[in-house]
Amino acid sequence: MNIKTMRHAIAMIELIFAIVVMGIVMMSAPMLISTAAKSSYVAIQQEAINEAASQLNIILGYQWDENNTNESYDPIVLSTTTVVSGLGENGSTGMRLGTPKESYRKFVSSSGERGMAASIGAESGDQDDMDDFDGTQVHLRQAQSGGTADYIETATIDIDRTVKYMSDAPDAGENYISGGGGTGATTLSFSPTFTDEAPTTNIKRIQVTLTSSSSAEELEKTITLHAFSCNIGSFALEERP
Repeated sequence: MNIKTMRHAIAMIELIFAIVVMGIVMMSAPMLISTAAKSSYVAIQQEAINEAASQLNIILGYQWDENNTNESYDPIVLSTTTVVSGLGENGSTGMRLGTPKESYRKFVSSSGERGMAASIGAESGDQDDMDDFDGTQVHLRQAQSGGTADYIETATIDIDRTVKYMSDAPDAGENYISGGGGTGATTLSFSPTFTDEAPTTNIKRIQVTLTSSSSAEELEKTITLHAFSCNIGSFALEERP
């Protein structure tokens, strides 16, 4: 075999190898594209979860109740129509049992005023306490007019916000002081759906639910985050003397 024939043989082998490699790449391309798309969906979902957690923290940063925003009197603890043993006022002290005398968290302001917890919902259409966010919704991604968007996922991703009163009664009819031989504690049940406790209690439950109208399997999930906040009086900002 002369040198010219050997060169032709080597070129043929190189061509065969190139064709084999190209075939492998072409066969793998759909899988690579699908994996890349799934990775994008996972990133979108993670972004949505982070936004839902942010919404939860934003709501928790607001005052517990509309009447906590009244700056005309001290940051008192609001009275509720449900009085659980240990959570009500200790005699005429204006304070709950076990509250240090030095605490400013009382049911009665320095001017003798009391406040009652309000019902759930926005008062006068404002948003100055946490239950004003009840029944509201935000969109993480919204398709632009004409159905086009700058994202790989054009379907709307919604975050529904719910705030309701929830039970603050201890287990088995016990109270917070004696415990009745048991724990004397409240078990908070965060079921997927819940209704407003009537009448008002000392605990508000915050829920944010993440949903998507996308047909992508990775985004067809309902994700719910829960938190709660208790009636301990509004916060007071320190001031320089």
